Amino acid sequence: MALLCLGGVAVAWLLAGWLAQPHRQHIGAAPPELGAVAVEIASADGAVRGWYAPGEPGRGAVLLLHGIRSDRRAMLPRALALQRMGHGVLLMDLPAHGESDGDMLSFGPREGLGVAQALTWLQEQQPAEKVAVIGVSLGGASLLMAELPQSPDAVVLEGVFPTLRAAVDNRVRAVLGPLGPLARMATPLLLWQMPLRLGLEPHKLRPIDHLAAWTLPVMVLGGTEDRYTPPAETRQMAEAANQARRSPQPLWLVPGAAHVDLHQFAPQAYEEQVFGFLRAHLQTR
Repeated sequence: MALLCLGGVAVAWLLAGWLAQPHRQHIGAAPPELGAVAVEIASADGAVRGWYAPGEPGRGAVLLLHGIRSDRRAMLPRALALQRMGHGVLLMDLPAHGESDGDMLSFGPREGLGVAQALTWLQEQQPAEKVAVIGVSLGGASLLMAELPQSPDAVVLEGVFPTLRAAVDNRVRAVLGPLGPLARMATPLLLWQMPLRLGLEPHKLRPIDHLAAWTLPVMVLGGTEDRYTPPAETRQMAEAANQARRSPQPLWLVPGAAHVDLHQFAPQAYEEQVFGFLRAHLQTR
């Protein structure tokens, strides 16, 4: 029994180390159809890098934040669609992703340092424009946990976990399948390592608490078949978005969608609902 316990701890240690490894990729130049330039933005935890295209005056701009173990290229279809509507776009690699600096994933706090600087940079580039953010999964959680000098004018959150504990537990259960009840032991084994590896307390990583303090317009999205951020948790995020606001904020649970790219899953409906929401809060003319 002692050997089994030690083996379980060892496996959990190795797995957690793998999960925290950076996802660095060579990206290269922006595709010609985007008409963007490469940018490098300094932050407190190293530079973040991405592509920027300014858009038409009066249409606003959008910061696009991808999910975990991805990079800016995942947001390219959204960026192209937004460009066709005249919006400016900034696609950035989260810290420790793509071509951005960073030696370890932190599941929100360190990524938030780069997100805050990228948002500030975009606001400075377009001081007369309104600026929104689309954050997918870790991208949205990083935005929520960031200390923002100036809030965006609107935010779209896709498949964003309410707490790190819930995110880890859901993923462990999805991997274990029929052995899902073992998550009661596996999840704590993964989480107890965070203070040792990252100097972070997992119980403090709660994006939902930051969302409840916001007063800006927020749209919350998720899939009805999402096992990583289940519909019940997406509804919790939407309820938190409503706490500090006088009018209900839009919630869209995409029928049949799992934890996937919702724009790719339902492009026409996505552009009607999500881009319609952005257009209402971005355009100044």
